[in-house]
Amino acid sequence: MCSKDACPPPPALWHTRDQEEMTAVDQGAGNSAAKRWASLLVPGIVSLLTAGLATAGASSLPVTFNRDVLPILQRNCQSCHRPGEVAPMSFLTYESTRPWAKAIKVAVLTRKMPPWPADPRFGQFLHDRTLNPEDMATLTSWVDSGAPEGDAKDKPPEKRWPTGWNIPPDAVVSLPEPISIPAKGTVELTEIRVPTGFTKDTWINSIEIQPGNRSVVHHVVVCIVPHSDDAENGVARAPKQRRDGEGIAIKKIQRDDRLRSPTGVDAIYVPGAPLVDYRLHHAAKLIPAGSDLLIQLHYTPNGVATTDQTRIGFTFAKDEPARRFITVNPTALRDRAHFRIPAGDPNWETRTELVFNEDAEIVWFMPHMHLRGKDMTYRLVYPNGESRTLLSVKFNFQWQMSYDVAEPIVVPKGTKLEVVAHFDNSANNRFNPDPNADVWWGDQTWEEMMVAWLGVVVDKDKELPKVVSYTPEFSECSPGGGKRETKLCREAGILLR
Repeated sequence: MCSKDACPPPPALWHTRDQEEMTAVDQGAGNSAAKRWASLLVPGIVSLLTAGLATAGASSLPVTFNRDVLPILQRNCQSCHRPGEVAPMSFLTYESTRPWAKAIKVAVLTRKMPPWPADPRFGQFLHDRTLNPEDMATLTSWVDSGAPEGDAKDKPPEKRWPTGWNIPPDAVVSLPEPISIPAKGTVELTEIRVPTGFTKDTWINSIEIQPGNRSVVHHVVVCIVPHSDDAENGVARAPKQRRDGEGIAIKKIQRDDRLRSPTGVDAIYVPGAPLVDYRLHHAAKLIPAGSDLLIQLHYTPNGVATTDQTRIGFTFAKDEPARRFITVNPTALRDRAHFRIPAGDPNWETRTELVFNEDAEIVWFMPHMHLRGKDMTYRLVYPNGESRTLLSVKFNFQWQMSYDVAEPIVVPKGTKLEVVAHFDNSANNRFNPDPNADVWWGDQTWEEMMVAWLGVVVDKDKELPKVVSYTPEFSECSPGGGKRETKLCREAGILLR
């Protein structure tokens, strides 16, 4: 469970610069975006990449869309590239795909698409869309041969994608009224508390967050919280922050707010990421009777005044599960003394560290940073001193991806989780809003944060607050730190002796 203050600010969403550049490549635009793409594809590099794939793609039959390309798109691309989803173009048919043929080759050869920023040396994951050499060769050969359609009888069966809900929900909780989003300006985090209406303890095995208006919903974070008669249910609030002329929050986080609880978030939405499906890990999540949902929404104005009425769907477990899923949200130390990225620094480092106080399994990851995020690595250090890297991501702000493990990672009691992240605040980072400015922790994408989300499965009877905590060494907490310090450390999950 989480209190109001336990829900951290949610993550930031990718933006559309690369899609605009892909358009420029196919339309032959002479703008700077097209030139940036062209600069990536110097003839020597393209020739080497294409030559390296030629053997893998060798075939006596000409490559056609219907027989060879469409199956690859169904497996690796259509989950996003279809109407109503996050990608700006559809790859369902030849007619909708053919105009993007050149851009597809560019994206495949530079490994920009399908997006998969995880280092293949560490871990195996369920939603890995990485293309194998044979598929890459097929796509490039198709484009090089003029992108022919081929015979209609060679088409595979049409893949049936869900419309509306991915999993039909047993219950839906909606924002009570549409929330208005202005055409422009900075919209602070919006928070609203809504009753679940559940009259008995309920085990759920999936949560799906469905934005009412994807064009302005950056992302959504949901916490399950105890009902409070004093809370104003159904009222959307977006507290204003004082900001300077560049939009930077004037008030910085102080030492006594450097950490929040490492548990408490229950579901996260970012476009393109799979829904939160606990069945993948043979687990469920408990919603106690009478609980409320504390919903945080990050809206980004798109030039047109509009509204959003997000909904949240739940599916119920048929039986009480043996194991329960916990979403853990460790962060770096957030205060101004610990979290300040110097102007121009190309590789600023920060970290977080947890200790498991119970036997557990790790089953899911979701690294989160903002525009200056560079990489993040999760590593276990076992009680015997051995270590294991679980996930290493070359961070891409445009793709806030989550990673479901193919097999649970067993974590014995006493094991530490170390997460290290780097930020690029230099002019070499093309997404950097201002390489000449120091950067502090903040909610907006031009500010920064480091959240190392992970999913943990434990026996259903475990006391959740005691499963995992920050290490006292990392948190700088100690029993003799005074009343205010001790209170903060307990709220942040530190188990002080």
